[in-house]
Amino acid sequence: MSCVRSKLSIAFSSLLLLACNGSKADSANPGGSGSEVQAGGDTTPAAFKFQNPGGMWMPRQMAQHADTLKKLGVSYDPKALTDPTAFPLNAVVSLGGCTASFVSPDGLLITNHHCVTRYLQHNATPEKNLLKEGYLAATRADEKSGGPTARVWVTTAFTDVSDKVLGGLEAVTDDKDRYKQIEERRKQIVNTCENGRPEVACSVASFFEGAQFFQIEQAEIRDVRLVYAPAAGIGNYGGEVDNWRWPRHTGDFSFFRAYVGKDGKPADFSPDNVPYKPAHHLKVATTKAAADGFVMVAGYPGRTQRLKTAAEAQQAADWYYSRQIALYEEHIAVLETIGKDRPDVAIKGASRLRNLHNYLTNFKGVRDGLVKGGVAAEKARLEGELQKWIDSDVARKAKYGDVLAKMAALSQERARTREHDMAQDELLRGSQLLGVADTIVKLADERQKPDPERKLGFQERDAKDLEQGFQAMQSSYDPDMDRAVFKLYLQRAAKLPEAERPEVLAAVLGAGKASDADIDRALTALYKTSKLGDSKARIDLLKTATPASLAKSKDPFIKLALKVKPVVDAYKARSEAQAGALAALRPRYIEALQTYSGGTLAPDANGTLRITFGTIRGYSPQPGAPVYTPFTKLSEVVAKHTGEEPFNAPKALLDAVAAKKFGPYVDPTLGEVPVNFLTDLDITGGNSGSSTLNAAGELTGLVFDGNIEAMASDWVFMPAITRSIHVDIRYVLWVMDAVDNADHLLTEMGVTPAI
Repeated sequence: MSCVRSKLSIAFSSLLLLACNGSKADSANPGGSGSEVQAGGDTTPAAFKFQNPGGMWMPRQMAQHADTLKKLGVSYDPKALTDPTAFPLNAVVSLGGCTASFVSPDGLLITNHHCVTRYLQHNATPEKNLLKEGYLAATRADEKSGGPTARVWVTTAFTDVSDKVLGGLEAVTDDKDRYKQIEERRKQIVNTCENGRPEVACSVASFFEGAQFFQIEQAEIRDVRLVYAPAAGIGNYGGEVDNWRWPRHTGDFSFFRAYVGKDGKPADFSPDNVPYKPAHHLKVATTKAAADGFVMVAGYPGRTQRLKTAAEAQQAADWYYSRQIALYEEHIAVLETIGKDRPDVAIKGASRLRNLHNYLTNFKGVRDGLVKGGVAAEKARLEGELQKWIDSDVARKAKYGDVLAKMAALSQERARTREHDMAQDELLRGSQLLGVADTIVKLADERQKPDPERKLGFQERDAKDLEQGFQAMQSSYDPDMDRAVFKLYLQRAAKLPEAERPEVLAAVLGAGKASDADIDRALTALYKTSKLGDSKARIDLLKTATPASLAKSKDPFIKLALKVKPVVDAYKARSEAQAGALAALRPRYIEALQTYSGGTLAPDANGTLRITFGTIRGYSPQPGAPVYTPFTKLSEVVAKHTGEEPFNAPKALLDAVAAKKFGPYVDPTLGEVPVNFLTDLDITGGNSGSSTLNAAGELTGLVFDGNIEAMASDWVFMPAITRSIHVDIRYVLWVMDAVDNADHLLTEMGVTPAI
């Protein structure tokens, strides 16, 4: 976050909730007619005096919120939210990094525009750049495959398997052995779950820092097609200038369709496939978004850090985020330089570049919040209070007394090798071709074992995914781009003090070599003769390689992967031992937190189905500042238009506004078509594309962003300023109707075109 805030007051019950102490920022006027800044008095109606405590809740936890949901106006039985197979949760799906929702009985899915970048990239050419132009399939026959790795996961069951994973481990004293036993048990649970059910994908996810484990069953749909994405001048309006900032004016929406075989079961892409028939789908809201109104988001948030310790927060504040910011800036510069005069390379790097820009802005905000905002220091203070509480009781001290000190010691131990370890990891991931070679080497080794004994990711169940991943790589691989990025990572490693340089650097360059000339010579030798850039060659090798055949390989990347394998194995063993040690400590830490709080904690986000709820409301970016109102308007889109990116609205949009083609999409209070709105919902990356639901469970918008001032909310939720940003469904419908003439999709969603 960019502002410096006054003293925080955080409810220690979860080490993540910011208490309301009557600050002006929390008394933000959520009313008003637009995005203009207004002086803030508290005008929130008494019926909506709800301060969101935060929390990305598991479905099974929603029963405890039933009374609150009813008070906020939810018109259906809140118990439905405990069942992932019931409405509305079963309409919400994971895209593996984003969220989407079914909006028709024929498998039509709505998500964010930025969540389809990979799909647009897969189908784009320099002559027809869908990344800029957008795309609308006139018929279902025109819907374009998202590529062999496109996936939709529909969650069908959660099962608590904590006893199966953790039972008896208290007697295990060796840290590495503890880690291996946990991983082996998780693998066996997955194999048992999927046995005889090829249409089901199972996983075992860790919750509460390894204190609980749940088996998650999902239908994995493998034929996903691009239906409609507006032009970048709508879907990415404002670009990086407006990213993470309010006010926003972005039409961040797009549509997919899920297809299955004629038998109704998941199948790979085929012209013979038919639209998937979801058990439930969302209907467009009849009661639209309004200030103070209840809203809810169900989605698949990626990662938060709220249950991490103060030592981990301090290390992130002092080192991690600054280091990553520098890396992202350099990586972005490399991609922009190499794509400047090569449209084909710019298309191949588009998804990566957009992600890097997104993370760069986000990480700057998180770092500012941890340091300038005092979040890291506040976590340390609160952790001190927890330790005092533990020490004040003999029984508590015996049970939890040493847990914080031991976790801090492990954090310090990891910090001693952090530069070396991060550089090592970067080099191993720095080249797509080295990643391919590493996968081939690992799979060849695992094939020597019986299938049940292989590591997850390398069993027969994974063969098709691995092959499709190698095939899909072609849409993002360019040898010049890959070499340039790998060179950057080698240069960064070479600048480290000699004692911190990763062993992989010497494996690539040769012992004692670290100059740019050394790097260029090594890269020329690697890329000149490698065949792994060819899709057929790498897939053939994936299917047929054995340890014996690879030992004879002349491919320089295969030889490099074999050379660094002992280094990778040693690093992995050290990491596993540390993870095993934490597996014995973190559950005790969580238990202490839960006992101290006397309340229920929401687990950190981990990519699984979660629910968050609250209200539409504005905010003040810092104490004493004027208040942002929670809606932006169509006239403001036009006012921002410059004719140049990122404020280059399509002519069709400007013409529709000039002709006053607004139809039924005008908000009576605003007097205009609303574009984006703010809520106090608790979200993070992965929630992108999640449908925003009203009190009736109807689709009223899509969440797509947060605000820069509250980026550190991944570490500590701050209700006074933490806001999520949504595209209003009325703007989505207006663009579809008045700008892009997507009448057939409106009709499919149950909406009558009106313009």
